[in-house]
Amino acid sequence: MSKILIIEDEAVIRRVLTKIIKEENSTYEIEEAEDGLEGITLIKDNDYDLILCDIKMPKMDGVEVLEKTQKIKPEIPFIMISGHGDLDQAVATMKLGAFDYISKPPDLNRLLTAIKNALERKVLVVENKILKKKVSKAYEMIGESKSIVNIKAIIDKVAPTDARVLITGANGTGKELVAHWLHEKSHRFKAPLIEVNCAAIPSELIESELFGHVKGSFTGANKDRAGKFESANGGTIFLDEIGDMSLSAQAKVLRVLQENKISRVGSDRDIKVNVRLVAATNKDLKKEIEKGKFREDLYHRIGVILIHVASLNERRDDIPLLIKHFSKRITAEQGIAQKIFSNAAIKLLKAYDWTGNVRELRNVVERLIILGGAEISENDVKLYASK
Repeated sequence: MSKILIIEDEAVIRRVLTKIIKEENSTYEIEEAEDGLEGITLIKDNDYDLILCDIKMPKMDGVEVLEKTQKIKPEIPFIMISGHGDLDQAVATMKLGAFDYISKPPDLNRLLTAIKNALERKVLVVENKILKKKVSKAYEMIGESKSIVNIKAIIDKVAPTDARVLITGANGTGKELVAHWLHEKSHRFKAPLIEVNCAAIPSELIESELFGHVKGSFTGANKDRAGKFESANGGTIFLDEIGDMSLSAQAKVLRVLQENKISRVGSDRDIKVNVRLVAATNKDLKKEIEKGKFREDLYHRIGVILIHVASLNERRDDIPLLIKHFSKRITAEQGIAQKIFSNAAIKLLKAYDWTGNVRELRNVVERLIILGGAEISENDVKLYASK
């Protein structure tokens, strides 16, 4: 059942709108407010699926109601009700986030169509929010150790800024999780996060991958293609394993950071980009600089904020939490009953040497769930998690 609020200072128009909407669908729940001030009070205290709002009203006009609602409940669609002289202002409200506007006196078909479309849009917005929460759970940072608590605190401080971040740590520690949280907690969260694994791209293709190319610029370039920096425009680009990037590509990345523009391979035309750069590496970049394999000027550009992700062996107290987290997720993915790990099994797993870090632990937990008994015992660990 959809809940609709009508904010209109003319009682006759409120009654007409209520009658039209109820005749179309008797399940709609309609509430009324006679001015913007009353409307805002109701919006704060209730969950509405749609608001029909007059523009010219005493105490608080419709534009101000829209602006205030956008700050507290931006998912609620607004249909503005405009008099003949309010049309320009009605169009302006669309730019502020209104879904549509209806002129007085309301055209029946136009009104009902707008209401139907607005309610469908509200459903999509809610579904997208739920989906986003599910996506976010895929990148949860599990742990209560001092190192994890410290990383979370740094993320909370740094994410709202555009400061560049360099994440260091061994393979499998979860550097990509830090990158995702930096993006999701930033003001860029609605724009894309584009991930690039620099170690997985051949050196002769890395520049084309990052900056794009024009047709005919090299063998196989059959059409123009945008690169990762263009795709990330307005959002974040995550350069994973940046220590494996070629010196030539490093020089071009440095130019992007200095000038906020790129040029595709084979083109001399500059393209402006607005991206936040987050990088990660399992290498000691200072040693790579000494070897002549990494540019020192680039290091100082990307390393404004340094975040080190500790190895699993350095935060063993997080292992029980990680086991519980992985167990719940894996059993759900496999469609099997959740399994419990005995205290003895957990104690034994805590004592292991986790050279593969959190990634290795997850694989071992999955193996134990598939091969072990209803309760994962110490013996199961010895049988199926042996090194």
